[in-house]
Amino acid sequence: MDMQMKFGQTPIDKINIDLRARDEIPKLLLGLQFVYCDKSLREKVFEILEKLIKPDTDKNNGRPGMELWKILVLGIIRVNCNWDYDKLHDIANNHKNIRQMLGHGLFDDDYHYPLQTLKDNISLFTPEIIEEINTVIVQAGQNLVLKKKGR
Repeated sequence: MDMQMKFGQTPIDKINIDLRARDEIPKLLLGLQFVYCDKSLREKVFEILEKLIKPDTDKNNGRPGMELWKILVLGIIRVNCNWDYDKLHDIANNHKNIRQMLGHGLFDDDYHYPLQTLKDNISLFTPEIIEEINTVIVQAGQNLVLKKKGR
């Protein structure tokens, strides 16, 4: 993931998420924010996501793909909200907080995800990959709770 901030971009750890909201999106974004802000956890998740890329893929050639972080964000949201690709397409292109979580800034309003790009990349987010990521994140959450309890 490109860790270099762009002009007008909100740092992921500074995205303002409504903690009172009852919808599932803010809760998912809080979880993703936690993953992103914990460098060790983020690296473990990215190692798992690297399995999505075929070993013989030339990243400098062919059709554009998506960064692993964007695949994670949109894949997690799609699965947890039980959305089809049309709904994901609309939300990815229009939901302010999700676009911030994807790394878009003030001057990225013109960038829109093509539907086929979403289908091609998010479909790689298999149940097996989700299970591996879930295991790593649950372990990190348990470690966080133990630290808070002083164990």
